[in-house]
Amino acid sequence: MTAAAASEALARPPYDPELSALLANSPLPSAITTEMIEPLRAAPFTAPIEEVLATRALDHRVVAVPGSDGELTASVFTPRDKAAAAPGIYFLHGGGMIIGDRFTGIENILDWALEHGAVVVSLDYRLAPEHPAPAPVEDAYAGFVWTTAHAEELGVDPRRILLAGTSAGGGLAAGVALLARDRKGPKAMAQLLMSPMLDDRDDSVSTLQYSNTGSWSRESNTTGWTALLGERRGSEAVSAYSAPARATDLSGLPAAFIDVGSAEVFRDEDVAYASRLWAAGVQAELHVWAGGFHIFDGAAPTAALSVAALAARTAWVRRTLGT
Repeated sequence: MTAAAASEALARPPYDPELSALLANSPLPSAITTEMIEPLRAAPFTAPIEEVLATRALDHRVVAVPGSDGELTASVFTPRDKAAAAPGIYFLHGGGMIIGDRFTGIENILDWALEHGAVVVSLDYRLAPEHPAPAPVEDAYAGFVWTTAHAEELGVDPRRILLAGTSAGGGLAAGVALLARDRKGPKAMAQLLMSPMLDDRDDSVSTLQYSNTGSWSRESNTTGWTALLGERRGSEAVSAYSAPARATDLSGLPAAFIDVGSAEVFRDEDVAYASRLWAAGVQAELHVWAGGFHIFDGAAPTAALSVAALAARTAWVRRTLGT
């Protein structure tokens, strides 16, 4: 039996009815191939940053961040009424390691910045396949180190920097937390991992359940991991910093918030990561949203499930940044 046939034979949690109708009319392909990467990069799928900032009292400046192989670009967003020694949010965007930029999915992050008077630093890390592992996670770590080193200049309390990422960015954020611990670098106050992309091995039940369906299918996931890792994908030659689910020791990491849809590829690896954090003595809050496909809240922000998911995240951010 082929993998596709096996997937079709598996029972799987259905999509939330409100989200299912949206998914049925989505113009995006159910399986992203290597040939689609460039066209997807050229087609903007988020609002221009000028439009996002038009309704938010934030100042925006672009900075150069030294990376391991040249300069990287980051954006710094500062509330106009920011107090001294504000909290910081270091954000890593999603896109399966192959698409997206530092503005992708940043709207809610900027809303939290306004609520908490927090400074946001969002990085353009290099993308695969042009820049395979370890380039993206090394870039992400370099941006985090820069943010903490420039905390005084940014007006940020270096002890109150939240490490946040969505999808591929969530996997990179988890990788940054591991690198910071192992290199004895700066420690984030907590890590916010939204539907993080953690495991290249493609061996969970949820990866089989969501083949050729959803907003990020098993096939799309294979494309992303192969772009990042090449022939190493699925082998023992993969670093835990690039695929954090492979880490054998999760002790000493910052407290985490993890959420994921029940109807998506990343469900099982994200639930397993939360369980392993608890086993290592690390505090973690886990939410599995019934019937949610990958990044459902970004695709359908007014859907009831999306509103509930954002409320849970926002409440955790309030408790975390309020300490």
